[in-house]
Amino acid sequence: MDVSNEPVDLEVKREEGVTIRFADGHVARIGLMELRQGCPCATCRALRERGEDGWPRPGAPEPLRITDAQFHGAYALQITWNDGHRTGLYPFEALRRWSVSGPPR
Repeated sequence: MDVSNEPVDLEVKREEGVTIRFADGHVARIGLMELRQGCPCATCRALRERGEDGWPRPGAPEPLRITDAQFHGAYALQITWNDGHRTGLYPFEALRRWSVSGPPR
């Protein structure tokens, strides 16, 4: 992993999103909706490829909220959402790119 993509500070605000400060000083702020709709798991990617949104799905709780977030090794963040979804791993390198160009569509 490129050292510039290493997080030196990470803040999770359950009702707002994630802020990451990287080793080179870059700060990535990514909101809840952007994180949830850009979930990188296979299920959410397949929905986006079919032109559907990964969230909200029928019966999804409102408002959207993070219930837990944990490091997955040294390269990613795993987020658990209040709809129970938790299979997406958000690599720090990808989150850095999102902060500049937006999540995958």
